Amino acid sequence: MSSLSTRAAPPLKGPAPNRPRSTRDEQKPHTPLRPMWFCRVDGQHWPCAEAKLRLRLEFEDNAPGLSIYLAGMFYEATKDLYHLNPHDGPTPQALYERFVAWGPYRKSAAEPSEGPTTRRFRPPR
Repeated sequence: MSSLSTRAAPPLKGPAPNRPRSTRDEQKPHTPLRPMWFCRVDGQHWPCAEAKLRLRLEFEDNAPGLSIYLAGMFYEATKDLYHLNPHDGPTPQALYERFVAWGPYRKSAAEPSEGPTTRRFRPPR
């Protein structure tokens, strides 16, 4: 009895992030240098301020697309950064703030939500 999973090749790395795209040919795009996740242009943690601005412009009419893209980058960065340094890498909250919280539809992971859902549950008497 043979299994396909034992003979299948391991999955390849996904495509390299190519966003935000450069607007002019002489400008280098602010894309991440993997697996460290620094900006290739200015050496800041990616997404740097310029990358955030360009991503917002590029996805101006597609907020859900930007959210999906940022969630994917968050996943890839988490995988890479914890593989590089599993013991004292960035915290999950710090990575969430860095990759996802600044995008559309997001709030900081540290902010409590307001409204009726914040009340404590009280069992009926």
